Amino acid sequence: MNELSLILSEILLTSFVCLVLIVDVFRSPDNSAATFWSAVISVLAVAVFLTVVGFPEGRQTAFAETYVLDALSVTLKIFLLLVVAASFFYAREYFTNKNLERNEFFILAIFSTLGMMVLISAQSLLTVYLGLELLSLSLYAMVAMERDSVAAAEAAMKYFVLGALASGMLLYGMSMLYGVSGTLNLSELAEQTIGGEKNLLFTFGLVFVLVGIAFKLGLAPFHMWVPDVYQGASLPTTLFISSAPKIAAFAMAVRVLIDGLPGLIAQWSDMLIILSVASIAVGNVVAIAQTNIKRMLAYSTISHMGFLLLGLIAVTNQGYAASMFYVFVYSLASMSAFGFIIVATGSGSELNLIEDYSGLGKQKPLLGFLGMVVLFSLAGIPPFGGFWAKWFVLKELVASGHVWLAAVAVVFSLVGAYYYLRVIKVIFFDEPRNSERPASSRGMGTIIFGINTSAIMFIGLFPGILMGICLAAMSIYGAP
Repeated sequence: MNELSLILSEILLTSFVCLVLIVDVFRSPDNSAATFWSAVISVLAVAVFLTVVGFPEGRQTAFAETYVLDALSVTLKIFLLLVVAASFFYAREYFTNKNLERNEFFILAIFSTLGMMVLISAQSLLTVYLGLELLSLSLYAMVAMERDSVAAAEAAMKYFVLGALASGMLLYGMSMLYGVSGTLNLSELAEQTIGGEKNLLFTFGLVFVLVGIAFKLGLAPFHMWVPDVYQGASLPTTLFISSAPKIAAFAMAVRVLIDGLPGLIAQWSDMLIILSVASIAVGNVVAIAQTNIKRMLAYSTISHMGFLLLGLIAVTNQGYAASMFYVFVYSLASMSAFGFIIVATGSGSELNLIEDYSGLGKQKPLLGFLGMVVLFSLAGIPPFGGFWAKWFVLKELVASGHVWLAAVAVVFSLVGAYYYLRVIKVIFFDEPRNSERPASSRGMGTIIFGINTSAIMFIGLFPGILMGICLAAMSIYGAP
């Protein structure tokens, strides 16, 4: 197959983002929706293209094996593009309700998505870094987009400084791996690590690379940016950061650790255990003390990313598929959680405090019910998608012999259920603070929120469908 045809999805998205820029420049001042619709159509068009083309046979590489197209990359890209498109509807709803015109959000988000797609198909340390930087620089700008907000400026500065530090550590680790192996290609790197002669030197590089991966996933103790960015950034930006980049960060972990460093499984699995336990513990315990719902969801994210690692620690094809299932369900649930805030806020002042949701279930029963579904899923309560996500990773963890780690994860999951149930208690059992609430949203974002929540319930009822897709995508690493 022609090399350019392998990267056609990235070429299409690059062409489309140029088209979106042109539309934004030449649209009439009273037609702000033109940029939004062109962005949505662009992202969905690429998703449809990938769906129609389907899975390639085996693994196909391009450009001196710096880029790979396989079942895993196609599956992750399609889901990523659907998540990005949904986030655009939420953002449009928010900006319309607040009478804001933030068309740069959609353009930056597409550039960020392009970086994520490159990262998902990376087969070289150089491509990993290229995709990561394109993703990160766009996100820094998105956080700083609210120029009049002191909190957003502070969050952007922290995110940028800590992100630059993490990128430096990652680059240093990559340079060490290159110095030892003499190659940037992940396949050639894998061949050298399997030998075992230079594993001590490779391990030094691995430590720094894992720091970069941990930062992007928001894992403890490299989570310092997460609460401040989630709280300080605008709701659409927080919604975007909490969902789409997690898919790319998962792909980055799979490509670097499983594709590139299979000979260091013993070393990186031990390191992941430390990161996982720290993240699950810190995220769930600190979230209990939060009164700001965005900050609570930030610490919730940290704990969920710790759970995500459990499937990778199992070091089996089923474990990798379980982690992939987890990142899909988490992305949907996280997007729905912030979508719930956007819909509940409507045209009124932003509902940032947990107590702001007092009595919402009595005043708006349907909205309260959908919010409850999202929170139950995040807590891992059956029969919703979040339960199966945790069940699959814990099952594979026990099967691989890490019973104690599974027990620790279950204990902290029970601890974490408290802060989700507390919000549900406030929604349904507390008395409303105001006799009348501002009208909640009625636009496309509300419809997407309903679809999101329905998807979580559907996955909860039929988890085998999504798990089958994940197993098929991970079949490149051997028979399940």
